[in-house]
Amino acid sequence: MKVLDSLPEPKILKKLMRIQAALNIILCQDDWLRYHYYVQTWNDDVSMAKIDDGSGNHFIILFSSKGTIIKGFDHESELSPYAQDEHEVWPGIYEFVPHGLLSLLDDEAVEKNDVTFCVWHEHNDVRWQTGKVKIPKEADDGFGFFLNTICHTPKDFVEFAEDYFEITPLMDIVEKIYKHFPITVEMIRLLNPESDSEEVLRELESSGLLSTEDL
Repeated sequence: MKVLDSLPEPKILKKLMRIQAALNIILCQDDWLRYHYYVQTWNDDVSMAKIDDGSGNHFIILFSSKGTIIKGFDHESELSPYAQDEHEVWPGIYEFVPHGLLSLLDDEAVEKNDVTFCVWHEHNDVRWQTGKVKIPKEADDGFGFFLNTICHTPKDFVEFAEDYFEITPLMDIVEKIYKHFPITVEMIRLLNPESDSEEVLRELESSGLLSTEDL
């Protein structure tokens, strides 16, 4: 999977997911309408990031002391279990995944069998890994779509927000959050004047996202 090289290494990816989750909280107070999520203390030493487009596609990233694993599900993919007669996981998707990382997917909330791709990165790996999956010609496992959900720059996020939330957040404030400035009530008000800024601040604090710097 050549596009694996386009995926940021885990530490950078974690920072980007924290940034995006914080901005989603600020711009959208309805949790179920958000696109990017982040839970710092999801399970023991595991942090969880999730991307949910509200149309049946979701991507779960688990960051742990053992490494990082990503499970993606594109509901329209030919590799989806629901496209198979026996509703089985496509051959090879979980092949070679280290047990310590694969076991992280056993939580019911992860929906392990709803999967069209899986990639992982142990701490000593120099690049992301994947199983030997034979993808039929013209088929799509959704990994490329997943890559497009990651906003690498403030400009990327502003463009995403305009399209998804129909809001144009102030670029200079978004830039500060990308630079890990501590988020303040004033910053929240400038990004989303209609929000309850104090309530948003409390949610950011309880989520460990007042600063988007990696922990």
